[in-house]
Amino acid sequence: MGGSALPNSSHERRSVLTITEPPRFHSQAKGKNVRLDAHSRKATRRNSFCNGVTFTNRPIHLYEKVRLKLVAVHHGWSGALRFGFTIHDPSQMSSDEIPKYACPDLVTRPGYWAKALPERFAVRDNILAFWVDRHGRVFYSINDEEPILFHCGIKVSGPLWALIDVYGITHEVQILDSMFAETMTTARLSTARLSTCLPQSNHDSANFNNNELENNQVVAKIANLNLSRVPGLATDNHIIPCCPNRRQRAQGVPAFLDTDLRFHPTRGPDITFSQDRMVACTNWQESNRTLVFSDRPLHIGESLFVEVGHLGLPYYGALSFGITSCDPSTLRTNELPADPDFLLDRKEYWVVYRAFPVLNSGDILSFMVLPNGEVHHGVNGASRGMLMCVDTSQSLWVFFTIHGVINQLKILGTVQSSPVTVSPSGSPGGSQYDSDSDMAFSVNRSSSASESSLVTAPSSPLSPPISPVFPPPEPSSSKNGECTVCFDSEVDTVIYTCGHMCLCNTCGLKLKKQLNACCPICRRVIKDVIKIYRP
Repeated sequence: MGGSALPNSSHERRSVLTITEPPRFHSQAKGKNVRLDAHSRKATRRNSFCNGVTFTNRPIHLYEKVRLKLVAVHHGWSGALRFGFTIHDPSQMSSDEIPKYACPDLVTRPGYWAKALPERFAVRDNILAFWVDRHGRVFYSINDEEPILFHCGIKVSGPLWALIDVYGITHEVQILDSMFAETMTTARLSTARLSTCLPQSNHDSANFNNNELENNQVVAKIANLNLSRVPGLATDNHIIPCCPNRRQRAQGVPAFLDTDLRFHPTRGPDITFSQDRMVACTNWQESNRTLVFSDRPLHIGESLFVEVGHLGLPYYGALSFGITSCDPSTLRTNELPADPDFLLDRKEYWVVYRAFPVLNSGDILSFMVLPNGEVHHGVNGASRGMLMCVDTSQSLWVFFTIHGVINQLKILGTVQSSPVTVSPSGSPGGSQYDSDSDMAFSVNRSSSASESSLVTAPSSPLSPPISPVFPPPEPSSSKNGECTVCFDSEVDTVIYTCGHMCLCNTCGLKLKKQLNACCPICRRVIKDVIKIYRP
């Protein structure tokens, strides 16, 4: 690699290793929260969940396994280690060039390839090994088990350095001595599993969740909490006290709701229903597979209201919401995964949304599908804007996963709204949301909807319509909202052709350079980004 002959046989590869020093972490090119030990073999992230980007101190040979031991894993954050390769020499990088995140900050630049390790593999003392072959394919394995195809299209004509982001729940990693991987034969490659790591759009979701968590100072640090000693927990699964500390219903929630929609009997094995299937609770000792579905499709213009509850324990909860064309009655319990992203490879239409803010017990969420395909939501009667765009040409069921602190979900009911008249500009007729107003975009904090290749978002207007169930959001301040990618800079850029205004100019230009770049809101292809100047 890098001008030298490639080791073609296992013997030659072992010979290379005997004369090559094991890789170490680069002593200078690292995020501001990274601390290295005296031998530069162990990297620890000291603070926060990010700024943990590191590189190896030397290029990695083709087929050379970069082996990492997960020394410390601290639950409470969202997401785990990100890893991959780069053609850029870390010795030529300044500290200012190393961003907070490998994903999406680095992977939107040419010459960087990285993805996330699925959280189920981020277990203390697990050994992750990853390598690239001469075809530019990246594989990884856990504890020397069968390899998983992780990435394709890596440029292997020059030197490659390993990129390691000590992110999220991954707190400390150690580089072990290298080994060489065997060549993947055609027969073996056909059996290699495809990676089930989060799609690129969900990296933003993890970053959003962690920022919310850090800002609200609710990080859970209870690795060995004895749940059996917590007072007040219900042990009778037939009587489920959903939301025992329920607050008075927020203004804007209709007083009269239809109650014909319930949870479908098909559910994850770690879910218990009330007798009327209006309340779903996790079996809190083991709450991994917690998918629940509506028992009928949600009608266009119909608002669904649900109430969340939790036990008051300091766990981080990751409520997910999604929409699918799959009739839950066609599914079997053993087909339901812990991570709804696994469903995206199915033939049906699936869309998943994760980036909910930290929720309190008794919060009431609402979801509504508009005729143009936009899905809007609200919290406690206040509109929060659009979550995603969906295909309304087919029947659509809603589904949730319930994790962490969120252990109870109750369906309050539905209400059918009168049809919304939409003006040619895309705004409700006669409303204050004209085409030159970005007020509606300031509440679109992040969409990050994971979509399968079957998802085709309909045309999205410049200003999304506002659900008629909720009062308009309060007038925004002088700021235009935070960029949905970096969450730091002010929104000042509009995407052409969809018209969504959700990016700062810096992130917009980075995103535009990506191959097949899509709008973070509606997933339409980005043709251009236009900076907006205001008086």
